[in-house]
Amino acid sequence: MMLVEEAARRTIGGRAAEIETGPFASSNGETETVVLANRAAVPSLLPANLAAKWHRELKSLHPTEHAEGFSIITFPGRLTVVAGNDDRGELFGAGWLLRHIRFNETGAEVPPHLLVFEAPEKPVRGHQIGYRLKNNTYDAWTLAQFEQGIRDLAIFGTNTIQLIAPVSDDQPTSPLFPAPALDTLLGISKILAKYGLDCDLYYPEIRKNYTDPAAVEAELKDFEALVRAMPRLDALYVPGGDPGHTPPEVLFPLLAREAEVLHRYHPGAKIWVSAQGFDRDRYEEFYKLLDARPQWLTGVFFGPQSRDSFFTQRKRIPTRYAMQFYPDIAHTMHAQFPVPQWDPIFALTEGREPVCPRPAAFDSIYHHFESLHSGFVTYSEGVNDDVNKIVWSQLGWSSKTPVDTILSEYASFFLHRDGIQRQLAVNAIKGLEDNWLGPLEMNPQIPRTVQTLETLQRESTPIQTEGNGAWEMLLYRGIYDDYLQRKLRRERKSEAEALAALDANTGPSAGRVAVARKMLDGSAPDAMEQSEHDRLFTLAGLLFHNIGIQLSVKLYGASNWERGANLDRVDTPLIESAWLNHAMDEALKLPGETARTAALHRIAHWSEPSPRAIYDDLGDPAAEPHLVRGAVWQSDPEMYETAIDGIADRTLADGWRLSWLDYAETLYETRLELKYNGLDPRRSYLLRVTYAGEDYALPLRLVANGSVEIHPARLRKSNPETVEFSIPERAVADGKLSLSWIGPDGSGGSGRGRQVAEVWLLEQ
Repeated sequence: MMLVEEAARRTIGGRAAEIETGPFASSNGETETVVLANRAAVPSLLPANLAAKWHRELKSLHPTEHAEGFSIITFPGRLTVVAGNDDRGELFGAGWLLRHIRFNETGAEVPPHLLVFEAPEKPVRGHQIGYRLKNNTYDAWTLAQFEQGIRDLAIFGTNTIQLIAPVSDDQPTSPLFPAPALDTLLGISKILAKYGLDCDLYYPEIRKNYTDPAAVEAELKDFEALVRAMPRLDALYVPGGDPGHTPPEVLFPLLAREAEVLHRYHPGAKIWVSAQGFDRDRYEEFYKLLDARPQWLTGVFFGPQSRDSFFTQRKRIPTRYAMQFYPDIAHTMHAQFPVPQWDPIFALTEGREPVCPRPAAFDSIYHHFESLHSGFVTYSEGVNDDVNKIVWSQLGWSSKTPVDTILSEYASFFLHRDGIQRQLAVNAIKGLEDNWLGPLEMNPQIPRTVQTLETLQRESTPIQTEGNGAWEMLLYRGIYDDYLQRKLRRERKSEAEALAALDANTGPSAGRVAVARKMLDGSAPDAMEQSEHDRLFTLAGLLFHNIGIQLSVKLYGASNWERGANLDRVDTPLIESAWLNHAMDEALKLPGETARTAALHRIAHWSEPSPRAIYDDLGDPAAEPHLVRGAVWQSDPEMYETAIDGIADRTLADGWRLSWLDYAETLYETRLELKYNGLDPRRSYLLRVTYAGEDYALPLRLVANGSVEIHPARLRKSNPETVEFSIPERAVADGKLSLSWIGPDGSGGSGRGRQVAEVWLLEQ
């Protein structure tokens, strides 16, 4: 039915094909005929002469008996035979055909001369669905929408869906839920049973203390009630953390008992565990417990917040245990795979869960890790990463598939584009990824991408755009990027004029402040910027109506702005007007014109308070020349050994400078380093540092040249905090200086919190 229904949805008029069961007699050659069956059944369904020909053609493909494999062979008379090695092979063969059929006004055209045999490389190709408040989309979905979403993924080779347990690190319900969480989870489990796809359960252990026997018994009771009710359950995934906090020596005995309960109702279900969130000591205990070879355990999955790398874990974990990948494909920052050197204005506005097609990045990431795992279940938070899901599903089927081929099939199937339009759609998706490369203000790709999207929009038919959330997401992101570039250029021009007025050194300070305020307040969007602003609100409404994505907390019930609700940041200032106005107020309070003039000069010359000052705005990739970035991200995609540019969860309207909001940090034991050359060894130097960032922080120790302590381990006393330290003369004796910020040893969790925002090196 999937093949018939999906073909009807894509055919003008939506006329469903006729279905016949039993042997195939003959084709009239005027309409497409598809025989879909298990390979063993095909000969009995075809006339003897066709069956013999089919056997010859199949033999030429050298087919294997690989699970989920399929063949597709066309014959004269518009006959196509899709033969699956098993039931899933039939499903994936039908999906392949749907991706390659050309739909038009007269019906559907199967490509001629098909002679195909395919089987997947990875046995597990899955994605997580979280029906919960935090999710940016799925809490608004009905079971019918989930079925369509699952079907779409299966068409591109997905064979596993992982569900988050109804009780996790979230609220028990969402205002957008069309049905209770448990009912929906059980309903999705039934849908997966219907399609023959694996249903996995992500089950964090979140009670406070599992050394308490009462807590263990309560957990086992809840667990049994859930797994007993699930129609299908193929695997259990229990994270060590994120969420959860149970040490491995307590977690493993609990899992052993849960394994007994699980197999009572689902005897073949597998059990996977992760070491997420563990500190160094807990990792060692984790490896020790694995060395004991627990029989109930299938393997280990590797996900975010893992202080030991995937490569390290594979070396330390006994080979009898397979490893699976749990990659975060939804987030751009504060994440497993941050966008490298991301402009802080994007981070400030589009945030952690924007519409984020990253085909080139995830192609690189997939191949970097592919030898380590037996498959994957991606960590997703909704539909913002739908392109990435398709990329992962197809690479899991065949890692040799070029990304452009995957995107072309995506454009054909979801965007209904063909010919030149299909290539333009591919270019637009790739363009959205390239929009995030380099400084936002000067990126020439941004207007090219939005122009491509607008061309496609103008030349669209209703079936391509109306009610099409996949298209609307791409258009929303492209317009958002272009809007930001226009707004940033306008606001920075007004800011530059205001700073020039403060630094004019002519007339009284009050007059210069008045001119500066006029410059800041006088900037207004032109017609194009205003039009893009308004279209974002229109598109956000359409997207919520069509696919449930929540781009605003106030308007559409998003759980938090960070959860993809970046429509709420459309009007946030991109320059430091609030800070400037406060700083000017404080300057005018000073006694005497000389003091006021000096204060205004300091405002205008923030980054260069004295001649030959050396300044780094850490967190702004375009303004941190002395930062030691470390490994290139392609060889270190999780940035274990690479400096990360980040931003605090505040806005410039809060009165912060952008240089306080953005920061650089490193993970776990990696040092954050700055290096200077060409210093004058005859001079003394003063170091000024602004410590700022997230509301949490770790104590940092600062040393010069690896051994000269500038300050011992300390926590910042405010956020932000600016402090000064003298640099010992011996540290610059050779005209060079290295500064290293060192965090606590052996920490776990996300490994974050080592955040430095600004650094000046000043001659004394």
